[in-house]
Amino acid sequence: MRTLKHSRQRESIKNCLMQRTDHPTADMLYLSIREEFPNISLGTVYRNLKLLSELGEITRFSCGDGSEHFDYRTEPHYHFICKTCGAVYDMPAEIVRDTSELLTAQPPGRVDSHTVFFYGECKTCQQKKS
Repeated sequence: MRTLKHSRQRESIKNCLMQRTDHPTADMLYLSIREEFPNISLGTVYRNLKLLSELGEITRFSCGDGSEHFDYRTEPHYHFICKTCGAVYDMPAEIVRDTSELLTAQPPGRVDSHTVFFYGECKTCQQKKS
């Protein structure tokens, strides 16, 4: 494993992501990081997010809206996506039944991980309609 040189920008990206629960895109993080580092480029944000994801320090996922989202939480959990406003919410893994029951036949190989998204309408959007 290679040794990484310390980067204030990378640390700032991690800290910003740690403080957020909205599962931001790279563009959203870029706008936040620019407040501290006005000269940072969007490419630098993308490269560091890719690196942090490859190192397993953050989670990167796409939930069907055409963009990648980032999450500081790396432990197993699920996401609820509001189809009305696009908000992404964490859902603890404990509220979902044993996922081994999802498979009705032996898979063609070893399953190392899986991704499950729940889509619907969040309470805020439901209340706006009432």
